[in-house]
Amino acid sequence: MKKLINDKERFLSDMLDGLKHRDPAIEVIEGTVVVRKDRKKKGVALVSGGGSGHEPAHAGYVAQGMLDAAVCGEVFTSPTPDKVLSAIKAVDNGDGVLLVIKNYSGDVMNFEMAQEMAEAEGHRVASVVVKDDVAIDNEEQRRGVAGTVLVHKYAGYLAEQGVPLDDIVKKVQEMMTSLYSVGMALHPCLVPTTGEYGFDLSEDEMEIGIGIHGEKGISREKSETVDKIVDRLLDELFKYTDSSQIILMINGMGATPESELSIVTKYVMEAMDQRGVKVSKLLVGDYMTALDMQGFSLTVLDGEDEVITAIEADTGSKYF
Repeated sequence: MKKLINDKERFLSDMLDGLKHRDPAIEVIEGTVVVRKDRKKKGVALVSGGGSGHEPAHAGYVAQGMLDAAVCGEVFTSPTPDKVLSAIKAVDNGDGVLLVIKNYSGDVMNFEMAQEMAEAEGHRVASVVVKDDVAIDNEEQRRGVAGTVLVHKYAGYLAEQGVPLDDIVKKVQEMMTSLYSVGMALHPCLVPTTGEYGFDLSEDEMEIGIGIHGEKGISREKSETVDKIVDRLLDELFKYTDSSQIILMINGMGATPESELSIVTKYVMEAMDQRGVKVSKLLVGDYMTALDMQGFSLTVLDGEDEVITAIEADTGSKYF
């Protein structure tokens, strides 16, 4: 296994030690909880997190205008409830805490357990569960993927505006009713803690509907040119939305060159034009990755004025 690591058992701790040097505005508490040094004195605090391997998510979004804390688990492994509880207690300023949870059984169970523990200690905590991956037919089982970052940004903006906790929950839940994502991979990721690829894929094959934890896709198909891949993914997304004005995120999966993301962007925008869909805000880059997976995902969201304002609002995160 060729990886730029010293010890697979120290993958997370070494990564967080390095992150502290890269971003002097954050600190790490309780070993794996990333928080802002400049804690908010008022306003709802946002906590998210999950397994590592999705960088810059989630620690890269701990900044003004986005998250107040990110709880980091080992690679593709949910953080434990006690770490989530530590994050809640560290950032709660009395105006309440919102947990943004991706819809994976471990994340949901551990974050909700931490919520119950925090509430028992007198903290006011609410949670939202992101389920944007339309590769899964059953809506309740849909995974939380790249669209989670847009939830961070929207909720972070609302918190900055002084919106109360209950109202943020309502607004975010409404926003998520038009949030849809789907992804693909040309090459799987190599998981450093196991030394194995998430799945096997022949040179002439691609996976459609991949997850962000190295999971194989929902279907395996012969690899095609990028314009056909784009159409394939958009066909899936537009089963669920008929909006004529959208926010669009083109997300790299970790090992997709910027040049190829630009090529993807060209064909996505041409396809949107052909479908008569206006892209009111375009985001392109690595937002929610799967280690060194080569591929991309597309996320669409209704282009409501308030949401666009939130997406465009300043943030201290250099990754958004």
